[in-house]
Amino acid sequence: GRVKNVTDFGVFVDLGGLDGLLHITDLSWGRVTHPSEIVEMDELITVKVIDFDTEKQRVSLGLKQLQPHPWESVEAKYPVGSVVEGRVVSMTNYGAFVEIEKGVEGLIHVSEMSWIKHVRHPSEIFSLDQTVEAKILNVNVSERKISLGVKQLQPDPWDQIEDKYKVGAIQKGLVRNLTQFGAFVELEEGIDGLIHITDLSWTRNVRHPREILSKGDEVDVRVLDVSRENRRIALGLKQVAEDPWDQIEAYFTSGKQVKGDVIRVLDKGVILQMEMDIEGIIPQGRIQA
Repeated sequence: GRVKNVTDFGVFVDLGGLDGLLHITDLSWGRVTHPSEIVEMDELITVKVIDFDTEKQRVSLGLKQLQPHPWESVEAKYPVGSVVEGRVVSMTNYGAFVEIEKGVEGLIHVSEMSWIKHVRHPSEIFSLDQTVEAKILNVNVSERKISLGVKQLQPDPWDQIEDKYKVGAIQKGLVRNLTQFGAFVELEEGIDGLIHITDLSWTRNVRHPREILSKGDEVDVRVLDVSRENRRIALGLKQVAEDPWDQIEAYFTSGKQVKGDVIRVLDKGVILQMEMDIEGIIPQGRIQA
């Protein structure tokens, strides 16, 4: 038949005295924004009759039905582990949809976009109509879903983390964030370790990491523990220096008179800053009036 009219919702085709509607969803197995992407006015096309309503004299036509459904051969064409190329056709908060071929799309979830970066939205990595390569992670023919990943095209830096950051080694890092329980230190792009608040100082009672560190500080830290499975690195700041408590105990012998500056007054007593960067307490019951 010949294309008689093109509308937003489909194409009217003159079949020779009888018009048929080729709906936009029956033009292609792939995404179609407007029928003009597929056909032109007065174009002579071959279509398939997919429905005929004798009462309303309506003929429904299909163009895509002249070709096999692309999902019939998806498992054979796209085995798990293979690398495919496609075009980004849509993005949501949770991922990017990639058209691998007309009618076959896969989803790159935000968690499969980078080994080292916390991606909050696909637009941080991709743009619409961008051509990308991705690895097939899973194929579900019954639900017509394909899971894709781009980070899998690169080695996972955490696979070699235990060899690169040996327990006991001293590393340089940059303080990226401070929380109530510790400081996060970037050892390399995307690889952070945590200095727990208890590992900041041998001698001070640290109430918040900001008493010792600031964002942007470059620090030397000692690797205390590495877990590839949990993707965690425990770091110590105080462990870069030797534990001074043997010397402290030898210096501050019982009965020795010492001086200190009052730094805090609490209900339970008075806190003093003393020599060797340590704090002492005069309990409330021992404070002379």
